[in-house]
Amino acid sequence: MMKNWGVRARVLLVAVLPMLVVALLLTAFYTSSRIDDVEQAHAARGKAYARQLVAASEYAVFSGNHDALQKLTEASLAEEGMAGVIIIDLFGETLARSGQLDEDIALARELLAESDYVSSKRTLRVIEPIYAGQASLGTELNDEAFRSGSKVLTPTLGNVVVDLSRSALDAQRRDLLRTGMLTVLAALVGTLLLATSMSRGVSGPIRRVADAVSRIGKGQFDQRVPIVGGGSLRMLAEGVNEMAEELAGMHAQMRGRISEATAELRERKEEAERANMAKSRFLAAASHDLRQPMHALGLFISELSQCRLDAPSRHLLGQITASAEAMEDLLDSLLDISRLDAGVLQASVRAFPLQPVLERIAATQRAAASDARVTLRIRHTDAWGVSDPVLFERILGNLVSNAVRYSPAGKVLVACRRRGDTWRIEVRDNGIGIPQHAQENIFQEFVQLQNPERSRDKGLGLGLAIVRRLTAMLDHPLELRSTPGRGSAFAVTIPAGRREDVVDAPAPEREPGDLGGLRVALVEDDPLVLSAMHSLLTSWGCDMVAAPDLELLVDRLNARGGAPNAIISDHRLARGASGAEVIREVRRRYGEDLPAALITGDTGPDALALAEREGLPVLHKPVRPARLRALLNRIAANVD
Repeated sequence: MMKNWGVRARVLLVAVLPMLVVALLLTAFYTSSRIDDVEQAHAARGKAYARQLVAASEYAVFSGNHDALQKLTEASLAEEGMAGVIIIDLFGETLARSGQLDEDIALARELLAESDYVSSKRTLRVIEPIYAGQASLGTELNDEAFRSGSKVLTPTLGNVVVDLSRSALDAQRRDLLRTGMLTVLAALVGTLLLATSMSRGVSGPIRRVADAVSRIGKGQFDQRVPIVGGGSLRMLAEGVNEMAEELAGMHAQMRGRISEATAELRERKEEAERANMAKSRFLAAASHDLRQPMHALGLFISELSQCRLDAPSRHLLGQITASAEAMEDLLDSLLDISRLDAGVLQASVRAFPLQPVLERIAATQRAAASDARVTLRIRHTDAWGVSDPVLFERILGNLVSNAVRYSPAGKVLVACRRRGDTWRIEVRDNGIGIPQHAQENIFQEFVQLQNPERSRDKGLGLGLAIVRRLTAMLDHPLELRSTPGRGSAFAVTIPAGRREDVVDAPAPEREPGDLGGLRVALVEDDPLVLSAMHSLLTSWGCDMVAAPDLELLVDRLNARGGAPNAIISDHRLARGASGAEVIREVRRRYGEDLPAALITGDTGPDALALAEREGLPVLHKPVRPARLRALLNRIAANVD
């Protein structure tokens, strides 16, 4: 307990305890001595009374005058504190008696011989013997006086017994004890006052030092301790003040360094932001300019694939198609990253069966798995999940593609496991594995642990970055367990769904894939792309009305004498025109519910946000013919 006491409490204890002990001992000693003195004085007074009675009663005892003895005893009761008197003879017979004698004290002869007074709780008894004087003895007795050697023995005639009340003595004792306690109390109060004053003198400077140190610890480096006293207290105060000065100097120095570092960091941050903006502008411009010819190339390749070609030409077309698809994959991945970072990608969450998704992924990855001699196995499941099926397929497809790529001559398994109200879809492989320190880095853009030479057949390093962004957007937990040399296991958890949650879509009014007679208005300012789009859509059976700008498109539509079934426009047109503006004007003329879509090579967030606000689907250049045809199929399904 005392370990937690402060300096002031300790000083008080040290100052009060010794003085209190001394005061108690001295008071007890002097009070005890004084009580003994009072008791001795009381006993002496009783002896004096008894001796007076002895002197007065000697002759009456000798002569046997009982009346005189009785009068003596009665008269003695007038003395202060006298309780009772008794005169007895030599044989213990009572000669005279007055007052109340204490019955608790025996009158036995042997007791009387032991002491000249005895005491009880209520009475102090004094006993004095009555001796016969020589003058009162006869001649014969004088001659035969008791002798014992050279000493003459005076005969005893009897005893005078006097009982004094102890009430006065007890009152004096109580007064003495009360005085002693008051003395101790006064000493205690005085000691406390003195100790308090001393503790303030000792603990006050220490408390000021402690308060100053506490404030300095909170950053108030201007705090100083006043110098009082000398010795250790003075040294302590001076040391604290010196420490405060040193800390203030160091704090000012650190603030200066922090300010310099902050300014430098801000400058570098602004420089990085400017570089990032410049990079974004460059990528946007380069992407747009690159996508235009890639878009036209893809359209021409698609149209060319519908022609009859000899074997060498067909082989060459396959090589050209593979190269174009590789470039389109890169551009699509960059586009996905841009859309996810811009936050304009909207998920369409619904219940769907997982097995068809797994089968499509297996079919897509079967060729790559065969080339890498990887055994790809999909475990059948009847599970239904709740997610965006397109985005979920992209997540799982990237994970399977990554597992196939890094498990040469190995095995890849895709399986679903029930976990309460969720499904856990796992992609496992026994490939090269991922070290613990690199398991977070692989989800960054363009990171490939086993591809320092940037070989194209090992991917672009964007697949897992897209997976991380998509799972975060869809709120699907993503887990990774991997051991180098033993393989990896990626797991995505999605809510469980039911078949009953799906609303069946109405049956289409025309055969799927039939685009015959679908009138499509096309606005494209690039002649090469315009020609390729016109040629491809015409080969699909579409009735095309194409133009490089809005005015010419309207003239040609009026000349054809009918509204279009759909309009497709490039986003960025000549003379600062916008594809969204063209679509709004065409809809104003031919119907607000006219299906429309934007085609753009711009991957910047502004273009994506604009399309999101307008509620327009976007096809990014280079547009894959399959995606374009899927869009037109959806439009054609609603056309009578």
